[in-house]
Amino acid sequence: MATQDQVQLSARWVLPLCWSAVLLDGFDLVVLGSVLPTLLDGAVWGLTPASASVVSTVGLLGMMVGALVIGTVTDQIGRRRALVFAVAGFSLCTALCAVAPSAEVFGLLRFLAGIGLGGCLPTAITLVTEQAREGRVSATTTIMTGYHVGAVLTALLGIVVIPELGWRAMFLIGAAPALVLVPLMIRHLPESESFSRNDSTSPLATIASLFRDGRGRSTVAFWAASFMGLLLVYGLNTWLPQIMRAAGYELGDALGLLLTLNIGAIVGLLVAGSIADRLGARRSGIAWFSVAALALALLSVRLPQLGVHAAVFAAGFFVFSSQVLVYAYIGRVYPADNRATALGWAAGVGRIGAISGPVLGGALLTAGLAYPWGFYAFAVVGALGAVALLGVGKAYQRK
Repeated sequence: MATQDQVQLSARWVLPLCWSAVLLDGFDLVVLGSVLPTLLDGAVWGLTPASASVVSTVGLLGMMVGALVIGTVTDQIGRRRALVFAVAGFSLCTALCAVAPSAEVFGLLRFLAGIGLGGCLPTAITLVTEQAREGRVSATTTIMTGYHVGAVLTALLGIVVIPELGWRAMFLIGAAPALVLVPLMIRHLPESESFSRNDSTSPLATIASLFRDGRGRSTVAFWAASFMGLLLVYGLNTWLPQIMRAAGYELGDALGLLLTLNIGAIVGLLVAGSIADRLGARRSGIAWFSVAALALALLSVRLPQLGVHAAVFAAGFFVFSSQVLVYAYIGRVYPADNRATALGWAAGVGRIGAISGPVLGGALLTAGLAYPWGFYAFAVVGALGAVALLGVGKAYQRK
């Protein structure tokens, strides 16, 4: 029987371990965007913007499968076990990407890694949400800073590592931290006190519960908002370097803008969590999506170097935390017995948006329309995200 001190000590491991897991997830968010220019310039495996979009898409399909399956199973097997499995799985497949001999094998490994990545985020958010006192939104936004710290580190690594060691080194570097993180999780990560294993409840019954007790309308609204949010997150992180190169920037400048985008995301998360704790996740989420739309539209204007970095920073500040506020809102609406499933399905349906973002960017690049029309398209998506949150049921509008 664990003592109170042991319980408290275990609880202290939750945030740093989940934050670290989400950091590795954030690495994957940016790594493909970082290496794509090199793969395309070198015609590695004969890649074109169209075939690169296919590789990106299969990875996101894996994330969708992982979010739906692991997110749901988490409510049966527990948050701890699901998270350890997810991190170990995607790290192994990421390492193998470094030795992929063909585009087909590379795509398969991205799909398999995506399954673990898709399950990592909703499971980690659930653990931290259930650990946080009084359901504070800032707990969710804090853990999501790990996502963008990982993205920032990857962008920095891309600038330094790719010219010296090549693109394959990026995947080995991204997988290496799991050699330390997974053993630490196995030893120290506790199960959520809110989780109560109930073998009599099937996964299908848990999914059906998302539409009971007046939550059906809210469930669909959250899915729509997550779709819009992840379309923006993955569309920008996958194609921003290429879009800015189409606008006349050098590769180093374009990767620097990717770095600026994710630094803005980190600052935005810290501010969004604090504001949402006072104003509520709903009002903050609507405001964040709306301002994100304006910031994205501004990127279509030709600006001097300092101005374009400021505009990209503003886009990152509002775009990424908009999606996280959706997750935080979900965590406050659904009870513990189906919270991970609710987050998993919102993230899973959102992955369709994550697939659509790179496809949209790739189509615009192929057609030669990425700049400025890509930013107009992304701005419309941001506005639709705000509209989706307006559709959450009245019973949950004060959350």
